[in-house]
Amino acid sequence: MNKTQAWILASRPKTLPAAAAPVLVATLIALKDGVFQFWPALAALAGALLIQIGTNFVNDYFDFKKGTDTEERVGPVRVTQSGLLSPKEVIMGTWIVFGLAVLVGIYILIIGGWPIFVIGLLSILFGYAYTGGPYPLSYNGSADIFVFIFFGFVAVGGTYYIQAGTISPQIYWASIPIGLLATAILVVNNFRDIEQDRVAGKKTLAVRFGKKRTQLYYFLLLGLTYVVPVIMWLSGLVTYWILLVLLSLPLCFSLVKDILHKKGTALNETLAGTGKLELLYGILFSIGYLLS
Repeated sequence: MNKTQAWILASRPKTLPAAAAPVLVATLIALKDGVFQFWPALAALAGALLIQIGTNFVNDYFDFKKGTDTEERVGPVRVTQSGLLSPKEVIMGTWIVFGLAVLVGIYILIIGGWPIFVIGLLSILFGYAYTGGPYPLSYNGSADIFVFIFFGFVAVGGTYYIQAGTISPQIYWASIPIGLLATAILVVNNFRDIEQDRVAGKKTLAVRFGKKRTQLYYFLLLGLTYVVPVIMWLSGLVTYWILLVLLSLPLCFSLVKDILHKKGTALNETLAGTGKLELLYGILFSIGYLLS
């Protein structure tokens, strides 16, 4: 494997739908509301992807340094632990990617003002604090709530705001299922690694809950994503077209079956599938909103 392939592997492409879906949903809602702006939307997408990739680099580096990633790892190959890239290379790549995110943030500052720029900086800080710093979120079980907030309300709301200059009630509602599905991706990751994390002292919610409760937690996250559009429809915020999201249920049911019966490396496809579900759900949600 050459260096380019190693860097692509380190970026973890299967996790990137979690960064792209919120931007897609917010942008299509902005299009329907007549406030769509191409360059701000593109900047939001670039910033979201850069922060996600930088977070993945940080995770790769610190999990190796803290001894969480070992030869017994059942997840996808980690470039630092496997020696494909040196720790120095990975941490340098992290700062380059986060630096590019800051440059995008400067443009966002110009068009969106200080509040949005500060939110962007907090997103980078969260990306670093996920596994780095004195109180790493993924090691103490608090990462889930931050994923829900930053991939839901922050990403969806921020993308809409830099185009519209305001936030609509529909955006708040749209943020909830997107944040829930991003959290579900994390749950699959932690469920797969539950035994290794327990040994390493990494107290994720999966480690704290145990396997059965983590499965129920995953089911709850998926279930609530389908409750939200129904509430929006019944409350009159949108028409029945929002129920197009129900077309993604077959994939949802397949993932539920996976969580019940698969373990170890087989769950890598479940993680990727949850990312695909978030992207598909986001597309269907947006089309439903456009047709409402």
